[in-house]
Amino acid sequence: MDHREPNGRDDLVEDLRAEISAMAKEGLDHPSTPPVLTGAAVGAIAAGILPMVSWPVGLIAGAAYVLYRRVRS
Repeated sequence: MDHREPNGRDDLVEDLRAEISAMAKEGLDHPSTPPVLTGAAVGAIAAGILPMVSWPVGLIAGAAYVLYRRVRS
C-alpha cells in the first residue's frame, strides 16, 4: 500500500484516522485490533515496572506504537 499523496507527502494523520475508524466499526474482527490491544497491555505492564511512568501513559504509548507500526508497514 502506497502511503504517499500526489505531492509526495506522507499523510499519517489521515491513515491513522482511517485505521482507527475501521477498528471502531469492526471491533475485534478488524485485523489491527488484537495487536493494538496487546501493545496497550504490554505498555501498561511496562509502565508498572518503571517508577516514573504511570500505567495510563504506558497503555496509550504501547497502543500508539503498535498502531503506528501497523499503519506504516
